[in-house]
Amino acid sequence: MSDLGSEELEEEGENDLGEYEGDRNEAGERHGHGRARLPNGDTYEGNYEFGRRHGQGTYIFKNGARYIGEYVKNKKHGQGTFIYPDGSRYEGEWADDQRHGHGVYYYVNNDTYTGEWFNHQRHGQGTYFYAETGSKYVGTWVNGQQEGAAELIHLNHRYQGKFLNKNPVGPGKYVFDIGCEQHGEYRLTDVERGEEEEEEETSVNIVPKWKAIKITELALWTPTLPEEKPVVEKNVLEETAGPEGAGETVEEPPLASEGFEGEIDLRSGDEDADVFQQESREYSYDGDQGNMSFEDEGRFSDLQD
Repeated sequence: MSDLGSEELEEEGENDLGEYEGDRNEAGERHGHGRARLPNGDTYEGNYEFGRRHGQGTYIFKNGARYIGEYVKNKKHGQGTFIYPDGSRYEGEWADDQRHGHGVYYYVNNDTYTGEWFNHQRHGQGTYFYAETGSKYVGTWVNGQQEGAAELIHLNHRYQGKFLNKNPVGPGKYVFDIGCEQHGEYRLTDVERGEEEEEEETSVNIVPKWKAIKITELALWTPTLPEEKPVVEKNVLEETAGPEGAGETVEEPPLASEGFEGEIDLRSGDEDADVFQQESREYSYDGDQGNMSFEDEGRFSDLQD
């Protein structure tokens, strides 16, 4: 996952006035619409109230970054767009100079986050789209990290479960488009240790590993209406029961089966079906790209025994 692309840039305070052209009140304070060139080279054009930026305005930093939006008492507050020096941008709500509320962040690598913010961090319900893989994380965030119940959606399957510190943990399931679910759980495993001298601490890389338990069909549901029995007139019954028809049976048309409109064939499909004809996999999760990597660990058929 891409981190926030740029550091927040500090704006000039209310005492760093610089040059100003615009409206003033009776006390000589900047009040109304005006344009200021600040001592550090930044510029601001917009509304003032009692000497402070207040209302709609545009603040341009000398390095090219800029903010276009609402101010309250010299602070970004309300709706606004911040474009960072590296080209990333945030569009959404602000409170006391912080990204706070609902907003969208567009990253340099074309990733996007759409959702809730709290004190400048992703926090609450949100969706992160990974441009490189086409995957997306839909769920909860805590202090900038993926944490809580969520769904990780890929091109031909999805994972549903819980996350902690941007890693999947505990029970969950994979739902495959070919018509089945794989249930299991993620366990945190030490997979790599740095080769350091004995007196130095060794680095440990913790990676979640998927342990499959069972495979089931999708829990599909199709609404059905009560069947209406056909009305057979009495004279028709007498004709079929006559001497010429004695001993013969009248075949009734088969009734439509309830439930599924069609059968789910786990063997159908091209590439996806191969997953269930080959060995089962032990998945590991890469939170930076929303990827799943996996290693062989037995056969799916063993899970069903």
